[in-house]
Amino acid sequence: MTQVAGGAGDFQLVRHLTLAGSQFEIGRALTEEARRLGWSPTPAAPEVNRARRIWFERHWPQHNARMDGAAAALGFDPDQDELALDGLNVVPAGSGCSALWVPPSGSADGHGRVGRNYDFFRSTTSEIMGSAPEPGELPMASRPYVITTIPDEGLSSTVITMSDLDGCMDAINSAGLAVMLLIADFESAEPPEHVSPQVGVGSVQLPRFLVDTCENADQAKQALLLAKQYDHGTPLHYLVADAHGQAFVWERGLDGREHIIEFGDGPLCVTNHLLHRNPDPMNLPGDTEASFGTYGRLRTLYERSKGATLSPHELRESLRAVRQAEDPAVPFRTLWSTVFDTADRTLSARFYLGDGRYSEELVFPAAAR
Repeated sequence: MTQVAGGAGDFQLVRHLTLAGSQFEIGRALTEEARRLGWSPTPAAPEVNRARRIWFERHWPQHNARMDGAAAALGFDPDQDELALDGLNVVPAGSGCSALWVPPSGSADGHGRVGRNYDFFRSTTSEIMGSAPEPGELPMASRPYVITTIPDEGLSSTVITMSDLDGCMDAINSAGLAVMLLIADFESAEPPEHVSPQVGVGSVQLPRFLVDTCENADQAKQALLLAKQYDHGTPLHYLVADAHGQAFVWERGLDGREHIIEFGDGPLCVTNHLLHRNPDPMNLPGDTEASFGTYGRLRTLYERSKGATLSPHELRESLRAVRQAEDPAVPFRTLWSTVFDTADRTLSARFYLGDGRYSEELVFPAAAR
C-alpha cells in the first residue's frame, strides 16, 4: 500500500492498494484493511444470508472466494448465517456525476476513452444522514482508495472506491472493460433509511461484479440481465464501455424495468437523470433547483462531443467544463476526475485536495506491467 495523493492539510488522502494471489487471499487482505478502518460484519437475516452465499457461489464465484478469505481474517466459519462478511465499510451510495464516452471513431488517436467527474459531498456520514458529526469524524469521501487486484486466475482490475473496499465507483479490467456508477435521478434521491444485506449484487458492488466476470460490453449486458440486483433506495445507473468500441448505459425505470441505452458509434453522455425518459440530448427539460444541473451538464458534454474528433486533452477540457463550481454555499465538489483508456487498459485520475488544488494526474494500469 502506498500513499499516492494528498497529505496533511489536504481534503483527500489517497492510498493505492495492490493485492496479488488467490481470491481467498485478496479477500482476507481487504477484510484486514477494512477492520483497520473500523469495519465490522453486518448482522443479517440467516435465511437471506444463506441465499446470498448460494447466489454468489453460482453467479459471482470470485466474490464468494473473497468472502471465504474474509471469514478466515475474522476467525469465523464461512458457512455461518448470522453475519454478512462483505459490504466492507458500507455507507449510503450515490453521487451527482458527469461522464462522457468517446468511441475510437471519435478519438484523435483511435483509442476509446471514458472521462468522468465524481461529484460528492464534503460532509461526514453523520451529517449526510441528518445528524451532528461525531468527534474527530472525517468527511465521508476524504480517504478514497485505488485498489489493484491481480488474482492468480481470471481478470485483473483497478478500481477507485470512496469507502467500500469490496465495491467501487470506477473500475477497469485487464480486458479493457470500464464501468462507472452515477446517481440516476438526482431530483428524487434521498439517503436510505435502512441498509441491510440482500440477495444479489448491491449497487456499489455492481461495477466490481462486471470487471470480475466480463470482458466486453456484450458479456456485461448478459450479466446484468441475468443478475439479481438491489439498491438501498438511491438508484444508480452505469456507463459500461469496452476495448472494442462498444458502450451502453444500464438503468432501471421507476417501474423496475431494465433499460440498455446505446448511441451506436457516437459519443455517449451521462449525468444524473434517467436517460430512457429523456433520450434526445437536444430536447431536455430545463434545470430546476432540485436537478443539480443534470440537464445543463449533459447538454454541454453533448455539444462538445457531437460530430467532433476529440483528443485526450479535449476530453479532459470537456470534464473541466462541467466540473462543480467551488462555491462556499455549495456542499458538492468534483472529488476526482477520471479518464479510462480502454485500449491501453489504464485508469488516470486527478484528486481534489482543496478548493483550487488538485493532485497531478496519476496513471494506474488494470494489471501489473
